[in-house]
Amino acid sequence: RVADPLMLLLVLALISNPSTAATASPSVPHIKPSYSFGRTFLGLDKCNACIGTSICKKFFKEEIRFDTWLSSHLKLPPSSLLSYSGNYTDDAKSWRLVDITRLTSKYQHDRADKRICTSLLKTKTCSLERALRRTQRFQKWLRAKRLTPDLVQGLSSPMLRCPSQRLLDRIVRRYAEVPDAGSIYMDHLTDRDKLRLLYTLAVNSHPILLQIFPDVEGWPFPRYLGSCGRLVVSASTRPLRDFFGAAPEVAADLALQLLAVLRSMGTNDLNYFFYFTHVDAGTFGVFSNGHLFIRDASTLGIIDKEEGSQLIDGQQEYKDIFSCLTVDCQYPFVSCDSIREKHSLVMVCQELLPKLLTGKFQPPVQEKIDTFLQRCARGLGDDHGVNEAIAELAEILKPLRSCNSRFAYRYPDCRYSDKY
Repeated sequence: RVADPLMLLLVLALISNPSTAATASPSVPHIKPSYSFGRTFLGLDKCNACIGTSICKKFFKEEIRFDTWLSSHLKLPPSSLLSYSGNYTDDAKSWRLVDITRLTSKYQHDRADKRICTSLLKTKTCSLERALRRTQRFQKWLRAKRLTPDLVQGLSSPMLRCPSQRLLDRIVRRYAEVPDAGSIYMDHLTDRDKLRLLYTLAVNSHPILLQIFPDVEGWPFPRYLGSCGRLVVSASTRPLRDFFGAAPEVAADLALQLLAVLRSMGTNDLNYFFYFTHVDAGTFGVFSNGHLFIRDASTLGIIDKEEGSQLIDGQQEYKDIFSCLTVDCQYPFVSCDSIREKHSLVMVCQELLPKLLTGKFQPPVQEKIDTFLQRCARGLGDDHGVNEAIAELAEILKPLRSCNSRFAYRYPDCRYSDKY
């Protein structure tokens, strides 16, 4: 009771003298940590010889963070890496894993940039955009109302070896780095947009494939989230190489999914035939729910079974600076007529399925699998079509997979379906 009047007097004194109150209880400003990585790391200093800028705001608002940013030091990973693991948010509360990748290594990018300057302007350094704008190919792009086969002839991307007008129209209509116009004509593309699209197609068509064949329509690709400079952001997957030592039931499940992807590449509603020019342990990836996707689409070629190729093989020999941004200009073109339906299955039997399935099962079943893989790796022979061969291996593998929550992408559906 004695203390109460004294406390009251103290409070009244502080109220009557604001300066005393400020001195007694100083306000501490909240300092927000800064994630500074500059334009060079992202490749923004190279724009418009870059992929795009659709997701740059996410980087600068710290809504995309590299895994190393979650540490106390907030240091960026080395710029020499080809891919990075990151975190992505829309509400600053829930985060999901993403892959942040370069279309090619920084070394190859730097070498290509030097090649542009030395071959076009005869200097060691230059404005890449100014140099590329002067080329005959880009001048044709500027005048074009529609993306036609002659505008992409000689580009190294397997996707454009055998282009149809229907495929090229799909690229323009679904190009995600510009506001959606839903048009096959390039009127909604600025000069800057055209250069970015041409540059991306010349360096690596992976992000374009993710855009024009989106996962929400059932295509076996990870979701494209956007680009900033020379970095692409997509949904995160673990490479198939991480599963070569997996348990037998996991290996059987992934092998069956792999066969299903190959089947869909040859037979789909849009009548496009997809084929690989190369496969390795990083070509396919697996989501956290166990679902297998094509992780790297850069080696995918496309043949339009509805329209056919509108670029004859003689035209493919045309080469310019855009043909040589990431590869040697002396590389040979693959004839469109030389691609066979079994092409991709044979490569997968040679490179991936043995690493996934060898030594995993009991002798009678393992012997059947090994015999099939050996025959498949030699080219299948003439006694089987691709679909028959896929069905043969699938029948061996189906009884080997299990139905439990480890396979979230098909659980609990597998409990109530004869399909599993």
